[in-house]
Amino acid sequence: MALLTPQGVKRVFQFQKLEGREHLRSLLNWEEFDELRDARRSILLDTLYDSIIFAAGKGFPWVEVAKVVKFTEELLKETKGCSITEAVMTLGNKLRDYQGQFNTSHLLALCDYFHNTFLRHYRLYQYVLGQDQDVNLTVTHLEVCAPPQPLPLAEGKDRDVWKHEQQVAELILGEEQKRTNMLLLKEALRLEQEHLLQKTLSEGPVRLSQALKREELGDLINKAIHVQVKCLRELLQYEIQVTFDILDLKLQKKTLNLNAPIPLPLPTTGPPGQDESPKLHKANKGKKAKAKKK
Repeated sequence: MALLTPQGVKRVFQFQKLEGREHLRSLLNWEEFDELRDARRSILLDTLYDSIIFAAGKGFPWVEVAKVVKFTEELLKETKGCSITEAVMTLGNKLRDYQGQFNTSHLLALCDYFHNTFLRHYRLYQYVLGQDQDVNLTVTHLEVCAPPQPLPLAEGKDRDVWKHEQQVAELILGEEQKRTNMLLLKEALRLEQEHLLQKTLSEGPVRLSQALKREELGDLINKAIHVQVKCLRELLQYEIQVTFDILDLKLQKKTLNLNAPIPLPLPTTGPPGQDESPKLHKANKGKKAKAKKK
């Protein structure tokens, strides 16, 4: 039976949920338990904790909040193994028993709370809290693979140099794609031209037994020429557009090469003074000469 003080439930309410549940467990004098293996006790602790949050959130005095926890624990025990009808009657009897300990509004709020939580999910409460559960817990040991050994730093590239190479490679790939698309279009237009010519000849006034008239032959030739001109015009327009696109890609590549980053020199491991710059060497030499003149 929960015997909580107003100060104790107030501290539970002020904590975050994990800390509040743990503090409530200590106030109830429960031993520590495994949340996964002892699901029944974990759910019971959640139920008691939720009752504190409900009562405090509704503005119950802290004395009444402690009584709500006691009310909850008693209701869960007294309805264990009962039918839903018996549970409703038990709830009504307990509300009458606690009538003198809560005012009317708080008593109605308590009734609504248990009606919307406990009774609405009564079968689930009975299944979890009313009978023993077989817990099948499977533990799987996973092997953690270490990352691969990195390459030596001497084989690495400066980030700006690498980004520049990637940009140039994308431009080269785009140029090749443009040329490939041009070849595919030429082949597609050739097939379309053959198809249109065949269609024009089949729809023309072709006579197998006698020659064509001069006007019919001229009309047929004009249609064939129109088909060829149309295909050539489409091909020429596309070739012009692709040529401009390729020239633009070449210009971008040329601009990138002109602004290519200078890779940083690799550190040397020679004796000290061997990696000094020529300017620094000349400056030191000039200082020594001036010292000798003085």
